[in-house]
Amino acid sequence: MSETASTAKQPVEAWITGIGLASSLAEGLDAHWQALAERRINVDDKNFAPCVVHPLAPISFDQQIPKKGDQRQMEAWQRIGTYAAGLALESAGLKGNKDVLSRMDMIVAAGGGERDLAVDAAVLNDQAKGNAGPAAINERLMNDLRPTLFLAQLSNLLAGNIAIVHGVTGSSRTFMGEEAAGVDAVRIALARIAAGQSDVALVGAAQNGERKDQLLLYEFGDYNLKDGYAPVWQRAPKGGFALGSGGAFLVIESRAHAEARGAKPFARLSKVVADLSHRKAPGDVTATLDKLWTSLGAPSGNTAIITGATGAEPVTAEERAFLQNHPGMPVRATGTMFGHIMESQFPLGIALAALSLSRGALFPANDPTGLETETTEQPNQIVVIGAGHWRGEGMALVEAIN
Repeated sequence: MSETASTAKQPVEAWITGIGLASSLAEGLDAHWQALAERRINVDDKNFAPCVVHPLAPISFDQQIPKKGDQRQMEAWQRIGTYAAGLALESAGLKGNKDVLSRMDMIVAAGGGERDLAVDAAVLNDQAKGNAGPAAINERLMNDLRPTLFLAQLSNLLAGNIAIVHGVTGSSRTFMGEEAAGVDAVRIALARIAAGQSDVALVGAAQNGERKDQLLLYEFGDYNLKDGYAPVWQRAPKGGFALGSGGAFLVIESRAHAEARGAKPFARLSKVVADLSHRKAPGDVTATLDKLWTSLGAPSGNTAIITGATGAEPVTAEERAFLQNHPGMPVRATGTMFGHIMESQFPLGIALAALSLSRGALFPANDPTGLETETTEQPNQIVVIGAGHWRGEGMALVEAIN
């Protein structure tokens, strides 16, 4: 085999060159870093009582979505995502760069859109009265729902709005599937760049957690954190997640592409792996996380862990068991500070990992149970963990660039 052929088969190095964050804590990187340093937490336990949510921090959407008409035709989660995507492009120095934006891949993880609360409430009331047969439900669907509601529920509208507002017009993919969709969005972006199929990609997700219909949906599974806030590791034995509002987007590009335009990287995205535990027997999730850890190359040294642990049980207890099998590595759970932002939780973890590595420090622990410990060590790699509240597990290895 020739040297050229051998070299061609080596994976392309992928750099994270842009980060866009908008959450319950703040918007922008400096403001987030300060909020994390101050161990700030923004929760609302009154407006959606008994459920707890992390509401979006005050944001002027005009800064990234200048046209009021564009803002009006978006739902809240689309505005949040479009705003965070603009921040990521700005962070990467690509805002308005038509040449790059015209060929930039876009990979979005998204949930469904709004629901009609009045119709939902009527259906539930009919069911309580025993009047919710198939014919009655079909009649409500035909007569009560607005035709525009179905358009509002298209999951790929976030990608469409980003294309319209920011001019990202390369290939576009939208994944659905809650937390696992966020893992796969980043995994596919990295795979395309590593294989030489893409030079630059915009990847991320957004969620509006301040939605009664969404809280109702998760209440059917008894997933919501209720009757008062508690940090993620303190919620057992019953557990539960506090939905959060926020968006996290990343610009990921090949090293050669970044160097050619003089971009400064935050960190290297080295590997992303995913799996789907059967979750039929106790310990299944722990075993799956152990397998993913090995797939990453069993990281060691100055390694930290950032996890999107939901707080829901039994998955959080099984993830905790995995973490306790790897002592000596400082852990940070994003759900404590940001709430659970579902599809965005994994991109958020990667964003915080890249930010931490670029600043040469891990943000402080925010956990009264003692699982998270303080450290003065400068991490050179951070493992990001995502274990869905119901399905799906993933890990990413993010490394410092010297």
